[in-house]
Amino acid sequence: MSKTAVIGAGFAGLSAACYLSAAGHEVHVFEKNAGAGGRARQLRTANGFVFDMGPSWYWMPAVFERFFADFGHRVSDFYQLHLLSPSFEIVFDKQDTLVVPPAFKDLQDLFESIEPGSGAALQQFLHEGEQKYRLGMEELVYKPALSLTEYLSAKLIWRSLQVDVFTAFDKHVRKFFSNPRLQALMEFPVLFLGAKPSQTPALYSLMNYAGLKLGTWYPMGGFGKVIGAMEKLALEQGVVFHYNAGVEKIVTAAGRVTGLQVNGQTVPCDGVVAAADYNHVEKNLLPAGAENYNEKYWNKKVMAPSCLIYYLGIDKKLPRLHHHTLFFDEDLNHHADQIYKDPQWPTKPLFYVCCPSKTDDTVAPPGHENLFLLMPIAAGLTDDKDTRDKYYTIMMKRLEEFAGESVHNHVVYRQSYCVNDFISDYNSYKGNAYGLANTLSQTAILKPTIRNKQLKNLFYSGQLTVPGPGVPPSIISGKIAAGLLNKHLTKKTHEIFV
Repeated sequence: MSKTAVIGAGFAGLSAACYLSAAGHEVHVFEKNAGAGGRARQLRTANGFVFDMGPSWYWMPAVFERFFADFGHRVSDFYQLHLLSPSFEIVFDKQDTLVVPPAFKDLQDLFESIEPGSGAALQQFLHEGEQKYRLGMEELVYKPALSLTEYLSAKLIWRSLQVDVFTAFDKHVRKFFSNPRLQALMEFPVLFLGAKPSQTPALYSLMNYAGLKLGTWYPMGGFGKVIGAMEKLALEQGVVFHYNAGVEKIVTAAGRVTGLQVNGQTVPCDGVVAAADYNHVEKNLLPAGAENYNEKYWNKKVMAPSCLIYYLGIDKKLPRLHHHTLFFDEDLNHHADQIYKDPQWPTKPLFYVCCPSKTDDTVAPPGHENLFLLMPIAAGLTDDKDTRDKYYTIMMKRLEEFAGESVHNHVVYRQSYCVNDFISDYNSYKGNAYGLANTLSQTAILKPTIRNKQLKNLFYSGQLTVPGPGVPPSIISGKIAAGLLNKHLTKKTHEIFV
């Protein structure tokens, strides 16, 4: 039995640990924080609020089902999913909103009421999105992207040619819809993929299919329930977790990792999956000359956004809010430019409000609301309290105008989270929140490689390598990295990785 180590207990690290253990390896997970979850940790307050600190959109449920099925389980063995109705609301101004229903026929009717002919256009758009989703989920995302030859099968090339994959996303949307509100609805998911719609390939209309056709779900109890389920599964398989155990150094010899230095002690191991921040691992944990990329390489990368988050406990109910509300009452392109083209704190920001207490009465005391305010910003910005306070005031004013009542006078818990916190808690490169942008020049084999080129038994997983940012891709990334390490250690691919 080989002794393997996983650095980081977020989604990618937990996934890698489960697969390595199922393949017969002794697995130790080293996490710098006090518990599992990474960006999906939960914040529990003394006055009864439970905040998901990161992910709040449960899309692509089949990825979660496939993960648990690989170990003989179903999602329902661990937590319950609730289909949100409405899926979400987009606010263009106080009197102009789009409330997005979960049923496709209702969604078509909504589109048709805004732009005649767009109901049929939506059906065609999402039909193409479904083809891309199946192409991506069946043919692309589980590939390690170590060589172009992985993508050169006749079947894969043929399927790629059948759908519009490489056109800019905004141009693809405009082939189907002329109304600016419908365009904004279709384009919003890619903002969190890390690039403007004009720089994102049309392949990612698969996200529209995932969100609008497969539904927007919520795990009762929050995303912490998903983390808890993965941790429980790992523990049942014998994975050993070491918390408050930040890795200080990766020890190497003769082109291999031989151990990890943790809290001043050297822990020997036969192989490592690094599910911590890729840049941090290379810059701070590896010896000079063992890294894949230098700082110049990383500085050229296009990062997905960071964000300013406020976790708010409110001592009354807010009837006007749904579970998910997107404030698009300012110009999307202008805000996106200030994230990607000319990085700066936004002058007229868009933002997002999550109110999970609309769905789940366990996340707030009776008669209270749990609010999560998120404003996407450029990675690497200077972060200070005065700036955070400024944008809190901006978001709160617009929230109150929409809600039609006072909110700030009813805040009984308030905590902010921004660039400095992402760096402190996760060693996040430039304080990014979502990983590497999904631009065409940073897709598949053009992403930072999942394999260390100098150390044969070191592999990477997470949002800065394949397949990309987001919770489902991170889970898949852990599986891919674990499979490669298992193959290296055993010279075979265990059936669980197929």
